[in-house]
Amino acid sequence: MIRIIGLSAFLWIGAMSCDGQTNDKILLGAEQLDLLASKLQGQRVALLVNHTSQVGHTHLADTLLSLGLNLVKIFSPEHGFRGQAADGEKINNSIDEKTGLPIVSLYGNAKKPTSEQLKDVDVVIFDIQDVGVRFYTYISSLYYMLEACGENNKTVMVLDRPNPNSFVDGPMLEPEFKSFVGIIPIPIAHGMTVGELATMMLGEKWLKDGIQCKLEIIPMKNYSHNMSYVLPLKPSPNLPTQNAITWYPSLCLFEGTVVSVGRGTSMPFEVIGNPKMKEYPFKFTPVSTPGMSNHPPHENQECYGLDLRNTKPESNISLKYLIAFYNKYPDKDQFFTPYFNTLAGTGTLKEQIISGMSEDEIKLTWQKGLNAFKAKRSKYLLYK
Repeated sequence: MIRIIGLSAFLWIGAMSCDGQTNDKILLGAEQLDLLASKLQGQRVALLVNHTSQVGHTHLADTLLSLGLNLVKIFSPEHGFRGQAADGEKINNSIDEKTGLPIVSLYGNAKKPTSEQLKDVDVVIFDIQDVGVRFYTYISSLYYMLEACGENNKTVMVLDRPNPNSFVDGPMLEPEFKSFVGIIPIPIAHGMTVGELATMMLGEKWLKDGIQCKLEIIPMKNYSHNMSYVLPLKPSPNLPTQNAITWYPSLCLFEGTVVSVGRGTSMPFEVIGNPKMKEYPFKFTPVSTPGMSNHPPHENQECYGLDLRNTKPESNISLKYLIAFYNKYPDKDQFFTPYFNTLAGTGTLKEQIISGMSEDEIKLTWQKGLNAFKAKRSKYLLYK
């Protein structure tokens, strides 16, 4: 059962239409406090949240506790509850010092909560700022939470937030490449909010054995997909600027190559380079940075490449830099790592680049899959 719940209340900021004019302020799902208080009264509540789960300048956990609601635990995704862990860093179970609530890690030895961990819970709230890209792992954490709650007759409530990369592009995920960085059959950029994705996961029966879950969505007010949205907080340690967030859908594919995306610098996902690309004038040196990157690629080596901090990406997946760097790299057999196919969600893209296909030629091969996805996606859009 899926319930989409609406209510107007107070609000907050941050959206512009495509012509740059400010619209009515967006009311986030988490900001509809009267609705949340009435829905959650008498319920045993768990949270799947991180540092972006803010109501104004206050964390959702603190906000709900101040309303007298019964919070029993916190489930922690990649980067941890307070968002202080580096990408890929294992998260352990712990106790939150501020609230005293137990924190159950979903980014350590297990990605899916157990029946034991859910037995004292009635409803799990998911409230995390996503960036609209398939390999951003928070939607995988949501997938496993929906599955576990379906198996244990628990409710999941998604407090919806905007998608800052609300376009549809990229190769579709093929079944053999399913992983934690690609959990459902969608393109790299899916153009949906987390609330819409959650309804799609259930509607398309993508969970294990097609299991269903009691799902409630608290949608936003005054939001549409054609809005440009500036995130008030960095969504993860290595996406520190809005420019990095908008480059992320394209540049993350470099993580499956020998090219650094600037991890270990103050410019992650705004620069690209490699020690062997000395024909490029721009230089940077990755170093270990606590909370951001432990032993980043090419640590302590001078990398040569491009500075994209003043280059605005278009609303699509750009392959031009990936193709250019492959063509210029001296050891082409070493350019791609096995992780590239996992990120791309297909084994075809690498072979297309190696064969010399142009960006336009490659993108033409995506269209059939993208058209089918867009038709399917249209059934689940809440903000049409």
